[in-house]
Amino acid sequence: MSDIFDEVEQELRAERARKLLQRYGGVLIAAAVVVVVAVGGWEAWQAWQTRQRNAVATLYLAAGQAADSPDTATRQTAVPELRQVIARGDEGYKTLARLRLAAVLAASDPKAALTLWNQVAGDTAADPLLRDTASLSWALHVVDAGDPGIVGARLAALARPENPLHALAEEAQALLDLRLGKMAEAKAKLKALMDDTTAPQGVRGRASGLLTQLGGS
Repeated sequence: MSDIFDEVEQELRAERARKLLQRYGGVLIAAAVVVVVAVGGWEAWQAWQTRQRNAVATLYLAAGQAADSPDTATRQTAVPELRQVIARGDEGYKTLARLRLAAVLAASDPKAALTLWNQVAGDTAADPLLRDTASLSWALHVVDAGDPGIVGARLAALARPENPLHALAEEAQALLDLRLGKMAEAKAKLKALMDDTTAPQGVRGRASGLLTQLGGS
């Protein structure tokens, strides 16, 4: 008897399924098509993004090689390529390209270079270390002629001990002191840098050489 009831239950389920299919079959098929198209579109989008990233990476590397050339004319050929990276790259490549472009333009178009450094320094989406690098580059290029208050404020923010760039910022602070005639303050900073074992060797060497020229402490 149970077999008969099982067969009847199965028939009822099958009938309900047929009715549901007749009623909603079109919708289900359409939904399935949408899913397939969406998956295919997503994969195509990812593939396109990968191709774009690879193209930008190749362009950036080529531009970087040109930018590092000792030949001025060759360095200038990097300018349009770096501008393309800025226009097409993601945030990381865009930031790096702006820094490289500023370095290339520093001699030929210092105003444009300063603008680029300021853009990176104020870009909250950029890596903090790259922002600080841009701010320091800006300060170094105006330390001889820029507004002392503005330059000094920039350098003070970078000279905190926990900042990886603090030694370079302190070196620039000493140069600013010299410009302002603050000889004692400049010598004190240079002496501290010379004795700072955590400072880069180049910074310590320059500090020692400049301190010697100034007559020591």
